[in-house]
Amino acid sequence: MNTKFNHSHSGDRGIEERLWDYIDGTSSANETPGIEKLLESNIEWKTKYHELLEAHQLMQSVELESPSMRFSKNVMEEIAKLHIAPATKTYINKRIIWGIGIFFITLIIGFLVYGFGQIDWNVKGDSTITENLNKINLSKFFNNTWVNVFMMINVVLGLFLLDNYFSNKRKVLHKDA
Repeated sequence: MNTKFNHSHSGDRGIEERLWDYIDGTSSANETPGIEKLLESNIEWKTKYHELLEAHQLMQSVELESPSMRFSKNVMEEIAKLHIAPATKTYINKRIIWGIGIFFITLIIGFLVYGFGQIDWNVKGDSTITENLNKINLSKFFNNTWVNVFMMINVVLGLFLLDNYFSNKRKVLHKDA
């Protein structure tokens, strides 16, 4: 009965954890006398203590193996002997990138043609191009949810294309430097 109280008085810590702390000398001053009492009175604690003590002594007696002094150099020499394929310059086909770029340019030109098609060029008077551009009613075109989703996807793809372009430029500048 007393062992249940002592076993559960330090929370969820198990027997092994408490015994390892005791063997390593890291258990608290309050916990050490309780563990010593349990080792004297409880057979389960005593057997577990002897098992863990034996394992601790085995670990202390075994020397750590260390690699030879030239281990890293030997490994690097063996790797150098192998002909490792160099990384490819691009993982995306250049035709795909050009296709995406042409698609975006075509899309922009299409919007410009549509916008200029909305302008009434026959109006006489002092109207300027900016006044005519302000008369374009884009709400009927951009009011559709699918068009908005399509435009958002195109903007994201355009940003990827722009990022790829700038990263390639940066790589070329770093190679030249």
